[in-house]
Amino acid sequence: MAEARVSNAAVPIVADAGAPAKPFRFRGGVASREQATECLATAALYEAGGDREGQRAVIQVILNRVRARGFPKTVCGVVYQGSGRITGCQFSFTCDGSLTRRPEHDGWTQARRAARRALDGHVYAPVGIATHYHTDWMVPYWRPSLDKVAQVKSHIFYRRRTRS
Repeated sequence: MAEARVSNAAVPIVADAGAPAKPFRFRGGVASREQATECLATAALYEAGGDREGQRAVIQVILNRVRARGFPKTVCGVVYQGSGRITGCQFSFTCDGSLTRRPEHDGWTQARRAARRALDGHVYAPVGIATHYHTDWMVPYWRPSLDKVAQVKSHIFYRRRTRS
């Protein structure tokens, strides 16, 4: 863990981290909006716990992925991408058995509120257009191929490399 933290700290945040993402506007009916809210809130809670800033950052990454090439075009599609495989899930809670231990605490209300706000266009600017993140105690194989754009507590955020 200590080695990963040192390695991650040595990677600089890119100087042109860029402008925040554009506001996301959900297009769909009441039922599909509620489903998207639950998918966002679930991901936020499992990935960031009760940390309000972490939840908002995770939600922004998911919405950034919905708009990015190479990812599903729905919120729930992004959250559960690869969950049917033993490896390859995009969010570890979807394939590591965590869902069998659904957390029961106050974080749900906060996560749902953050999800609704994000679907209404609220942008969590600190992570910009990041489409990837990880905790600071691990070094994923994909880290060298992306630009580090932010760190929110113990989570480090990345975007696709921009071409110069």
